[in-house]
Amino acid sequence: MRYFVHIGYKGTRYFGWQWQPDKPSVQEVLETTLSKILKKPTKIFGCGRTDSGVHASQFFFHVDIEQEWNFDLFFRWNRILPEDIAIFDIMALEGLPHARFDAVLRTYDYFIHTYKDPFLSNNSGLYLFPNLNVNEMKRAVTLLPEYNDYRAYCKSPDKNEHTICNVSSASLLTNSTGTRIRFQISSNRFLGRMIRILTRKLIEIGTGTLSVDEFESHLISKQTPALILPAHPQGLYLSKVTYPFLDLPVKGDFVVDATSKNFWKEV
Repeated sequence: MRYFVHIGYKGTRYFGWQWQPDKPSVQEVLETTLSKILKKPTKIFGCGRTDSGVHASQFFFHVDIEQEWNFDLFFRWNRILPEDIAIFDIMALEGLPHARFDAVLRTYDYFIHTYKDPFLSNNSGLYLFPNLNVNEMKRAVTLLPEYNDYRAYCKSPDKNEHTICNVSSASLLTNSTGTRIRFQISSNRFLGRMIRILTRKLIEIGTGTLSVDEFESHLISKQTPALILPAHPQGLYLSKVTYPFLDLPVKGDFVVDATSKNFWKEV
């Protein structure tokens, strides 16, 4: 039987989702604990990959389990997992749906705070620029759904079969004081470090070191900028994954107060 497992994790201690030689990964922890519970080696398949230090407030993987069990797998699995990984749902699905290839939409959020705060240090990207021009940043964000080739904003574009990403929406939000910023983007797929690179470019626009026209010129020409640096990993969250047959609400909270309906206002 194929099962879809809905989870969330804080990526601070891990070198990304995927197994890494001699480095801890989220996949390794989940496979190791499930294999221990079922008393047999068990392989899981994730809906995508996240980089080292990146979080997921919603993530899915599938696993094939033929044997039956007479215990509460949800409870037992959560009990032995570390506190930074949580199982939200275990769902038996008919057929052979694939966690990665059947996903039709993925949403990421990047959180920025512009003041030092020890309670946000592992959950949001710190950039000490108190006067970011969010209106110019918003202009750049608005451009993103108008383009679908993101070759210019990918760390290693030639490693991909193609660099087309169908961005369906992108938005920029701030809190009431403007000291915290949230960049949200949805697409059918993303390239390596694409969102963190875009975020870093938005920050450059906010500080005035990059113009919106220059930013757009790379989307048009598909030429990689001379300087291409990703934003800090701890600000990035895979926040929503949607399937034609499955669209669950997000259960994992983002960062302190950040999921309050009245906390964020669109720029």
